[in-house]
Amino acid sequence: MTKQERIKIPRQEMPLQDKLIRRCNFEEVSLGLSEALAIKEAERCLQCKKPKCVEGCPVGVLIPQFIKALRKGDINESIRVMKIKNNLPAVCGRICPQETQCERNCFLGKTGEPVAIGRLERYIGDYELSRRTCPMVKPRDTGKKVAVVGSGPAGIACAVDLGREGHRVTIFESLHLPGGVLIYGIPEFRLPKSVVHSEIDYAVQCLGIEIKTDHIIGRTVTLDELLEEYDAVFIGTGAGLPNFMKIPGINYSGVMSANEFLTRINLMKAYRFPEYDTPVRIGGRVAVIGAGNVAMDSARCAVRLQKSMGMKSGEVHVIYRRSRDEVPARLEEFHHAEEEGIIFDFLTSPVEIIGDINGNVTGIKCIRMKLGDADISGRKKPVPVANSEFTIDVDTVIMALGTSPNPVVFTNNGNLRRTNDGTVVAGNETGRTSRERLWAGGDVVTGSATVISAMGAGKRAAADIHRFLSGEVS
Repeated sequence: MTKQERIKIPRQEMPLQDKLIRRCNFEEVSLGLSEALAIKEAERCLQCKKPKCVEGCPVGVLIPQFIKALRKGDINESIRVMKIKNNLPAVCGRICPQETQCERNCFLGKTGEPVAIGRLERYIGDYELSRRTCPMVKPRDTGKKVAVVGSGPAGIACAVDLGREGHRVTIFESLHLPGGVLIYGIPEFRLPKSVVHSEIDYAVQCLGIEIKTDHIIGRTVTLDELLEEYDAVFIGTGAGLPNFMKIPGINYSGVMSANEFLTRINLMKAYRFPEYDTPVRIGGRVAVIGAGNVAMDSARCAVRLQKSMGMKSGEVHVIYRRSRDEVPARLEEFHHAEEEGIIFDFLTSPVEIIGDINGNVTGIKCIRMKLGDADISGRKKPVPVANSEFTIDVDTVIMALGTSPNPVVFTNNGNLRRTNDGTVVAGNETGRTSRERLWAGGDVVTGSATVISAMGAGKRAAADIHRFLSGEVS
């Protein structure tokens, strides 16, 4: 097939649940490509001599090579190539923002639609999950012990890479299930729990990694104590401390963080209501503050809970102080939210949460905004419009305004350098912190970011830890 023939092949669309049906259930929205669609999409790849797509991937997946093997029909080879750099393709294929990473750099995207790299990654990831054709091999034991704090994307990536080098790895997780944000922060309809558990369990079994759940570092055991027992320690605890607006009424009953809301739904199985009567307070008129991916997840979960509880006239608003063009969420998730009936109040900023004499939320007072000059982020800064206040009647307010690292992890570790925001100061390429034998990576270093960037940080730290344990570097 010639280059021009490949360019003419349209991007293959992934089947979805019907929008009216999916807003009433927590089943996966995107249904995945069939074998025929996957191979046809793989045919679009031009196999560039200098592939820019790889440069856009935080873990450096060998994208042209895995796609070439797929279109030849050699799926096992495609999986092998993928797993050289990415141990969780079924996860990353679902939730990574490929449109701003690898696909943004695709040559086809300059004049049309880029190759659907993420959808192809998901296809081969799901194939491997169902068949296990590319097992991990446990190497000879080096005798070196590494503690990994946190079982989210950074921690899992670090643990697996170190396990593949033969080191004895123990993961410490504060909750009762491993997976971190992959389990408690992302809804079932975007990332099924079975996919995460299957990916983690398989890696753990193959490599002999130990996972200790219900261990709160800073309470159950401290970092100092881990450093006494282990040759190296990696911190990948993410950023799980929610941020709130400093406005009146924040303590009314019915105000919660997106972190709490999603954790209750995910870990306490509210998505299986009424089978599980999870204590999630959700009213018929919900306001979600913010417009990132977590805000979309919260709003879409709220719609589903309203439907599952039999509410016929429920409303969910997303309140965002900038315009539609500045929405930071993935475009796909934003579109799905719109299709599911969520109301977007753009150029709107809350100024007060209103409540009744019993302390329950009854509304949210807002002010209109307009866009002014660009701020430090490069986006136009929202500016209040005088005399434009109005009230939206709501009974539930969910704050989805970002998160910070939980300080409990750093109890009795005063000589570990951190920023004013609470993030750990660590080398970008190595993950080394100000303390000897202590590495860190992911959101605990960068603040809230993407799953794949956290994985990249975990892998870079693992490489440096291995060099340290091998005596290559001091």
